[in-house]
Amino acid sequence: MSRAESYHRIYRVVRRIPGGRVATYGQVARLAGLAGHARQVGYALHALPEGSGVPWHRVLNARGEISRRAEPGWEGVQRSLLEAEGVCFDERQRVALARFGWRPRTGGECARLA
Repeated sequence: MSRAESYHRIYRVVRRIPGGRVATYGQVARLAGLAGHARQVGYALHALPEGSGVPWHRVLNARGEISRRAEPGWEGVQRSLLEAEGVCFDERQRVALARFGWRPRTGGECARLA
């Protein structure tokens, strides 16, 4: 599978995450048919052009934290976007995945959305 095809699958999954919900990099990878490739999700989201419309801010790491960026300040942007959607952070700067995690209706854990 080409990088472009992988990225397209990732973006299709991320576009389905509703406002006020989050998903993890690993969850997005699994739903895109790329299980075990959570880092590829990060690379794909980093490659998005500004203003793409893909809600990249709704993807967090497995601990429910915003991952650090190479460019300073983006963590604050991501947090602000999530808070504007009603997503709350605890004192450890984490989102409760049990409360805010996205659970797509796919008919099964292994069903792919891509």
